[in-house]
Amino acid sequence: QVLLVESGGGLVQAGGSLRLSCAVSGRTFSSYAMGWFRQAPGKERDFVAAISASGSITTYAESVEGRFTISRDNVKNTVYLQMNSLKPEDTAVYYCAAGPTSPGLRRGLSNYWGQGTQVTVSS
Repeated sequence: QVLLVESGGGLVQAGGSLRLSCAVSGRTFSSYAMGWFRQAPGKERDFVAAISASGSITTYAESVEGRFTISRDNVKNTVYLQMNSLKPEDTAVYYCAAGPTSPGLRRGLSNYWGQGTQVTVSS
């Protein structure tokens, strides 16, 4: 069983930054690609970013490219999402996910999901 727990969400003004963390239990963390998704009220859950199991390959949604950075620490079993230049349209519940591959995660193919953390960006 793999458990994902997100943290780091909160309220921030437009232009500000936040760093989300996702702590993953289980000894197989380094074998999973990891990703971040978000869901705004009344909308579907959307892909944000993914990182390969080794951490060597990252991929981003066009809407966050250049502003968000995904990274992972395979010793701490944690994946991060650094979010800079935040915009009101970034407001959503952010979820972390684990899956076999980054391309699969990008299509929403995930084995495990976290419970989500709220990010609110005020204008």
